[in-house]
Amino acid sequence: MKSGSRPIVKLGLLQAACASSPEANLKKTLALAERAARQGAQILCTQELFRSRYFCQSEDHKNFKLAEKIPGPTTEAFSRLAKKHRMVIIASLFERRAAGVYHNTAAVLDADGSLLGIYRKMHVPDDPLYHEKFYFTPGDLGFRAWQTRHGKIGVLICWDQWYPEAARLTALQGAQILFYPTAIGWHPGEKEKYGAAQHDAWETIQRSHAVANGCYVAVPNRVGHERLAGVGGDGIEFWGQSFVAGPSGQILAKAPADREEVLIVPVDLTQVDVTRTHWPFLRDRRIDAYGDLTKRLVD
Repeated sequence: MKSGSRPIVKLGLLQAACASSPEANLKKTLALAERAARQGAQILCTQELFRSRYFCQSEDHKNFKLAEKIPGPTTEAFSRLAKKHRMVIIASLFERRAAGVYHNTAAVLDADGSLLGIYRKMHVPDDPLYHEKFYFTPGDLGFRAWQTRHGKIGVLICWDQWYPEAARLTALQGAQILFYPTAIGWHPGEKEKYGAAQHDAWETIQRSHAVANGCYVAVPNRVGHERLAGVGGDGIEFWGQSFVAGPSGQILAKAPADREEVLIVPVDLTQVDVTRTHWPFLRDRRIDAYGDLTKRLVD
């Protein structure tokens, strides 16, 4: 889509609450994607692991049954939708790669429905109610960017968003937009004391990736309070607030914290080149001095 001589691309972020049924969640997400397409979305991104409630709140082998192959039924459904609407789609899935090897994976479908590739979550957390190391093998495909019909995009997943190295290495491949499908929220008992600071840190670090790399950052997060059967405690209150930041870190649009949203945000991709030219952080990098970044600590 063009406005004058400037290439304007509409991003669509899906922020939704998840039910217990994977089939119901898939049906709902496809319906939300259709709604986004009707509103002009050209690059669409789901929230992290949209097909289920956030099962990593406990370590339970039964949850491995939620995983699926890629390509598989879900990517086929989104492929048809991508082709129908000439829309790029990023779908976050629990991937069954082989017996005993599972990944937290994003599938990238181009506007003709073809599977351009996948990104496997590189940074895998283990925190109270976020027991991802039990389920997910760390990604082994590295950081990637894809040239799609509507722009060059990079995809990272949730915990990756705290790491400037991940954003940088993806941007260095020419990504104009970094997408971060996410599932993050508050522990209800901690929300009053820490909630504002936690959310502010989450938003700030991702806005900083936009600034440091002169690109757009798009972050769909789930919403709703999820308590899983058989898991004690108060569950997780997902904070929503999906957003898109511009190349100078400015918030262009943000969804609410307390309800579902199909967030449609037009972005001007020429601003990536303009920003990187006027704020030439990539030019002035001292690549000769960064060798210690490959070490765990520097003595």
